[in-house]
Amino acid sequence: MNKKTNVLGVLCFGMSIFGFSQNQIDSTKVEQLDEIVVSDSRFELKRENSGKTVVKISRKELENNQGRSISELINTKSGIEINGSRGVEGQNLGNYIRGGNNRQVLVLIDGIQINDPSSVSNDYDLRLLDLNTVESIEIIKGAASTLYGNAAATAVINITTKKVSEDSFSGSFLTAVGTNQTQDDLNYNGASFTNNVFVNGSVKKLAYLASFGNRYADGLSGAKSENPEKDPFSRYNINMKLGYGFYKSFELTAFASYDNFKSDIDGFPPPTYTFSDTDYKYSSQQKRVGLSPKISYEHGSFQINAAYTKIDRETISDFSSIHEAESYVFDAFNKYVFNDAFYTILGVNYGNYKSLFGAEEGFTNTDPYINMVYVSDFGLNINTGARFSSHSEYGSHFVYSLNPSYSISVNDGYAKVFGSYATSFIAPNLSQLFGFFGANPNLEPEENKTIEGGFEFSQKQRVRLNGVYFNRKEQNTIIYTSAYENATTEATVHGFEAETEVSLVKDLTVSANYTFTEVKDGVRLRVPKHKVNASLGYNFCKNTIASINYQFVGKRTDTDFSTYQDVQLDAFSLIDLYFSHRIIENKLKLFANVSNLLNEDYFEILGYTTKGRNIILGLNINL
Repeated sequence: MNKKTNVLGVLCFGMSIFGFSQNQIDSTKVEQLDEIVVSDSRFELKRENSGKTVVKISRKELENNQGRSISELINTKSGIEINGSRGVEGQNLGNYIRGGNNRQVLVLIDGIQINDPSSVSNDYDLRLLDLNTVESIEIIKGAASTLYGNAAATAVINITTKKVSEDSFSGSFLTAVGTNQTQDDLNYNGASFTNNVFVNGSVKKLAYLASFGNRYADGLSGAKSENPEKDPFSRYNINMKLGYGFYKSFELTAFASYDNFKSDIDGFPPPTYTFSDTDYKYSSQQKRVGLSPKISYEHGSFQINAAYTKIDRETISDFSSIHEAESYVFDAFNKYVFNDAFYTILGVNYGNYKSLFGAEEGFTNTDPYINMVYVSDFGLNINTGARFSSHSEYGSHFVYSLNPSYSISVNDGYAKVFGSYATSFIAPNLSQLFGFFGANPNLEPEENKTIEGGFEFSQKQRVRLNGVYFNRKEQNTIIYTSAYENATTEATVHGFEAETEVSLVKDLTVSANYTFTEVKDGVRLRVPKHKVNASLGYNFCKNTIASINYQFVGKRTDTDFSTYQDVQLDAFSLIDLYFSHRIIENKLKLFANVSNLLNEDYFEILGYTTKGRNIILGLNINL
């Protein structure tokens, strides 16, 4: 027996002595299932038959990142930069995916489109979401307007909330306490607190789910200054879901949610209008209710996703504003499987969006769409579709996509090449047309054309390697000068992404990704040209895991608002640690996070505070 085995054996045995129950590992070999992806076609397809770059964040990965925010987790994936996720909790987030911005990213929660008609970018604010309510996340990078409509130009973030247990009662409780400190003030005081309670179960034909979560963070100032004042952040979330199976072929799901957060913010007080500490405040709340009936039949299903959302936001400052908005979203679609090779989906998506500015303004869109998937028995796969968008302000627009791929079997895995060409339509949002600052009712819609090409090689649970080149051309890009306007020149963003995941040694997994993003025409603020993420995870024994994560963010361009000159921000590197141990398997888990281990001092956004070394300790109980 070697020295390494002795050390690990003593470690695990020692834990057992102090009450750390270790169940014997089942020596029976379990067949590894093929990874399934859904979001790029709305059908459950093997990954080898998908022609898109889909990032899948599983429940296991979510559990190994407890204590973090959803934006911090997504920010570790290739092609993605969630700017603002490394600073004070209430910081606005910039979703810079493949060199795009917030208005080019669409968020779905359980298949329902989520956005805010009153916001500048008509986007969903990820600060509202509690990561502990999420079952899995799929991110489609690239244009997906054919299936998902307006705004799905650079990415679709498809979030699935936790599933209902088949037991009559199941529950969980999570609590975490952590520091919230800067590089210059390592006091290690408890300043961030997270709690989540989740109950669910199934009684005959009735399924139920309810959860409550809250988070509070203090100790940081938004503005980086010599004498900073604290900008606390507080959030709570309530979610309820009921499902009933009337027959084997008919089921109905109803849901309701309430998300609320408040934050102190810093800004540009008069008379100097330079960024500094202020006592400004911001609050945001969203109420959502919806229904999802589904009828299943022999070769397919018909489903409706319908939701109503009410949004209230308020900023208290020298430029105070109140935003009220509501939206009605209705997506009806029929999925039909002709055989093992041919899948189709035919649907219509309707949205009615309203927001209160001086008067109530609004628009509607009605989009019929079709998508088809062909999976041959000789390696050729084709995913293609079209959408006809009828917008109340901008008339009719046609978008389409063609996404072929070809795969071959390689031992117990596959190798594939893929490509795609897709168009996108992004209508100006209500705030840009009628809002309080810089509104321009004469804006034209933005149109994108995206080309992708790449490869992927995979051997089950051992090695996965892929790379993709993308090129996106934007026409009528909406920019802000003294007001919102359409750019007079075409913008082009291109880049390359590479990902790898290797697990050749038992219990050891290594993953890494690299992104190169270049704006060929124009300037994009805060988008790094080079970005690297890497992770090494090790299972010391069945119930004990640890990981080390590395992130490099290259130089970026930002604006110094004291001079209104562009400046270049230095590159930075971060190292994070994670550890968890299950005391009673599937019942009680202890976990710890250490972020920014080396206490790197850097600017994510010029003039704004970033987090130094911080520690989170947590407890998760499952009933």
